[in-house]
Amino acid sequence: MVRDRETPGRSSTSGRRKPPRSSASDGLLLGLDILFAVLLGAAHALPTAYPVVWWLQLLCVAGFAWQVSRASPGRAALVAWVFSTAWGVSGTWWLYVSMHQYGGLPAWMSGAAVLALNAFLGLYLAITMAVFARLRRHRALLDALLFAACWMLAELARGVIFTGFPWAASGYAHIDSPLANLAPWIGVYGVGFVCAALGAGLVLGMHVIGRRSAGAMLGLGVSATVLIALALIKPVPFTRPSGTLTLTLLQSNVPQDQKFAEATLPQTLDWAQRQLLAAKGQLVIGPETVVPLLPEQLPANYWKPLALHFQGEQAALIGRPLGSFEAGYTNSVVGVSRDTVKWPGGYYRYDKHHLVPFGEFIPTGFRWFTEMMNIPLGDFSRGLRVPPSFAFKGERIAPNICYEDLFGEELAARFIEMNEAPTIFANISNIAWFGDTIAVNQHQIISRMRSLEFQRPMVRATNTGATVVIDHHGVVTHSLPPFTQGVLDAQVEGRQGLTPYAWWASRYGLWPLVAVALVLMLMTLPLRRKE
Repeated sequence: MVRDRETPGRSSTSGRRKPPRSSASDGLLLGLDILFAVLLGAAHALPTAYPVVWWLQLLCVAGFAWQVSRASPGRAALVAWVFSTAWGVSGTWWLYVSMHQYGGLPAWMSGAAVLALNAFLGLYLAITMAVFARLRRHRALLDALLFAACWMLAELARGVIFTGFPWAASGYAHIDSPLANLAPWIGVYGVGFVCAALGAGLVLGMHVIGRRSAGAMLGLGVSATVLIALALIKPVPFTRPSGTLTLTLLQSNVPQDQKFAEATLPQTLDWAQRQLLAAKGQLVIGPETVVPLLPEQLPANYWKPLALHFQGEQAALIGRPLGSFEAGYTNSVVGVSRDTVKWPGGYYRYDKHHLVPFGEFIPTGFRWFTEMMNIPLGDFSRGLRVPPSFAFKGERIAPNICYEDLFGEELAARFIEMNEAPTIFANISNIAWFGDTIAVNQHQIISRMRSLEFQRPMVRATNTGATVVIDHHGVVTHSLPPFTQGVLDAQVEGRQGLTPYAWWASRYGLWPLVAVALVLMLMTLPLRRKE
């Protein structure tokens, strides 16, 4: 693709100056570079939904590292922007379904919105790869670490800036690879850093060692050694059992275009009430907005039987909106048990804090866009950043709603006080907005990564899937088939104790990773002065 830049004092392999390329040749090479970046970026997203092909992510990173390591800063930025945009579109194309099929936007506008979002997010990788191309020192190990540092900074920016959208982050591809053993130590972004370093190491040695075959063998050998070593190391048990609960998880399977429809609301409400009252588990959990109406909209005598029923040996966590149209409303989880009778309102309350842009709050300047879509309850109020857990039978259950479990650093904030730290996570979701797409698989993988990072079980009650129980090893132990209506009876073991990731992320957020990346970048400056 793009040929290496000539360095002062370094001759070409033939000992003669290469003839200048024509503009037509340059254009052809640039076109091939862009095409290759599109293919690599699109393929790179696949393992975030199908982690059995985790090795594909490493190969795509290697190919991308090869491209930018041979390019000028400007061309590296262009290639990185194309790669990242293709990666984002391939990993989040299901947003089109929500905007077009359920939001009512024209097809062309929905497709353009998905492309525009990911093109904007691609600027982060473009900027950091331009920095890599400027700072690289043609030393295999240092350049691989520099590449990984630039890669991680781009992923951190995508996960934080403008509320963040780190869906399909590279570390999720390795939920079933040897690198998963690193999750309790360094989290998903740290895993992504190691992925990038290994991928770059596969190819960057060829630019430094005179014989390309020797460089390739060195990079392959180092990467293979790291992967084998991680596969042989047993995970460190940072946590210990705190108790067990029996569960009943509800999966309502209500299509999104029927969830708030007047014709189907009576059946939706009736099914939810019957299943909650008939559940066998000690803890019963219903999905996000399983009761889809505000308190003032509910039929008379709908909620009272539920509140009375869960004042015995059972408890429930139920997804429902709270508030009113006049005072504002929240996307909430209501907890009911015999201990909550004396609470304000008679129930525990968790309000979603990390809201979805356009779906749950309207970014400044985009009201015109959201008003074009048919999204009920589209502008929620935020809840507390560090909410209390729901205490029941010695366990502390920490709800999170929908894509809140995408932000491990925010869940980590709940671990700053060990006596109040969660023993079980409960993800309560409705991703029916995205239809029968890879979003279901991706979200389950995201929840599995959180279980690994914190060594906590994650139980998931969803509208359309995946309704599962994930143990503290990140393994799915019980599940319901997606897109079916039913209940899942299971057992879960709570855990107490702190992983290294939970300790440092609860205190410092993602700043330690930023510091590592910046230190690695600064390491190149003394070398640059010597040269």
